[in-house]
Amino acid sequence: MSIKDWTAAERPREKLLSAGAHALSDAELLAIFIRTGVAGYSAVDIARQLLTRHGGLRPLLNLEASEFCAERGLGPAKYAQLHAALELSRRHLRAALERGDPLSNPSDTRAYLRARLRDYPHEVFACLFLDNRHRVIHYEELFRGTIDGASVHPREVVKAALRCNAAALIFAHNHPSGIAEPSQADRSLTRRLKNALSLVDIRVLDHFVVGDRDIISLAEQGVI
Repeated sequence: MSIKDWTAAERPREKLLSAGAHALSDAELLAIFIRTGVAGYSAVDIARQLLTRHGGLRPLLNLEASEFCAERGLGPAKYAQLHAALELSRRHLRAALERGDPLSNPSDTRAYLRARLRDYPHEVFACLFLDNRHRVIHYEELFRGTIDGASVHPREVVKAALRCNAAALIFAHNHPSGIAEPSQADRSLTRRLKNALSLVDIRVLDHFVVGDRDIISLAEQGVI
């Protein structure tokens, strides 16, 4: 049966308009993106098959372009649309941080850093540079490493902070393993960076470790 034959309350697009996007399942949201089905299969059928085959929404969204485009109902145009939508989402989160207000909502910071860093297959160390009122000046990914580590050089962090005229910093890095628990090396690095930056009167507010589900604050653990 075509989606057109469903009742209005069951059609994903109409359901979104009446109840909001949060009311839709992953398959229904994906079906709106796919838009049309193929012979014998609705867009929702295709969406369900894709989610089952790839183990959920996140693995599907992280497919390489060649794998994504090889799937029935998808292709280069859909790949481009999808990654444009994902980047819009990241920029929306960034705008919430860069709107000129002091950085007073930890959940906004965590959401943005998770969206930026969680899906990298290698470790990335990033900084949020803040002014003296804790407003975001700039976000930068300073170091990239391998699946199990990245070399972080305090000298380069200090240089970047001075270049941005930052008064305070928030660090973040991901764990490609998906486990957010900070290592002893993470704690040691945080202390080294804090000491180096204190020499030029720049404060370190936090260091977040980003995993698949969790994002852990070293400040909350008493390291900073």
